[in-house]
Amino acid sequence: MSDLLGVAVLGAGHMGADHVRRIGGTVGGARVVAVADPDSERAEAAVAGRAGVSVHREAQDALRAPGVEAVLVASPEAAHEEALLAACARGLPILCEKPLTPDSASALRVVGAEARLGRRLIQVGFMRRYDAEYAALKALLDSRDLGRPLLLHCRHRNVSSPAHFTSSMLISSSVSHEIDATRWLLGQEITAVTVMRPAPSAGAPEGLLDPQLVLFETSGGAVVDVEIFVNSGFGYEVRCEAVCERGSAQIGDAHTMVVRTPGRAYEDVAQDYLVRFADAYDREVRAWVAAARRGRATGPSAWDGYAAAAVAEAGVAALRTGARVCVEMAERPALYG
Repeated sequence: MSDLLGVAVLGAGHMGADHVRRIGGTVGGARVVAVADPDSERAEAAVAGRAGVSVHREAQDALRAPGVEAVLVASPEAAHEEALLAACARGLPILCEKPLTPDSASALRVVGAEARLGRRLIQVGFMRRYDAEYAALKALLDSRDLGRPLLLHCRHRNVSSPAHFTSSMLISSSVSHEIDATRWLLGQEITAVTVMRPAPSAGAPEGLLDPQLVLFETSGGAVVDVEIFVNSGFGYEVRCEAVCERGSAQIGDAHTMVVRTPGRAYEDVAQDYLVRFADAYDREVRAWVAAARRGRATGPSAWDGYAAAAVAEAGVAALRTGARVCVEMAERPALYG
């Protein structure tokens, strides 16, 4: 391996371009050597000013580019499985933005391919595990200083949803972060999902069921509620409160600059996840680069990606039927024990 880990970035959209900026910038130890995106102009724009980066329309061509030692997958989810299987076949460490794949069946195929290799190569981009506030809450819950966690109250709000967003994507795309955070914070599996559907907001596009209230039941007897509101109109907010036997703890209220003028005070509200979780993304990629340079993967695993997909599928079924839906999961391979 060279002094700098050579990374191929698949996808040069909002997330991919931000990772291109991050690698070799705020995150050292790596450099982007190849970028792939069907929109060649977008790919060229993402690497503008960087020398020695090859640009490709096809992901497979980028994987074969000279100097590629690791892969960052930030392409649309429908393209993930093919890229992940190809990268695994080449023995390349991978950071894959969530979701791992669009559904649990394809996620399980990826899990199986990695398990057959006998070593982890894939880290899934559930970046909240790298956020300082989430890490502090995880340490507190693990200490049991407040006793057993009984409830999690989660709030997830966006300014607006993309034009292609559907009602089911509120769960499969947005709430997937709360699915992983719940499993990680509590160390428990989600066993059942119920979805409540209030009257849609006037700010939601026609036909979009927004907001939603998603309820999780866990294997340890905890209950989790998630407010997902992707057309709040005012900002990007992510908050979580853990209610335990001997106290509670809340994160997500850290203030930005507060301005006071005669008769009023106001503060900035983040408008984008890349702003709210900028430090978490830096920490996530830094940890991935360090592990990839040793030929390893740490952090959220392909199994965590599969588990999120399985829970999300139960959630989408609950949304459609109005019923409580139990989560069905395959047997966990020994690699992820």
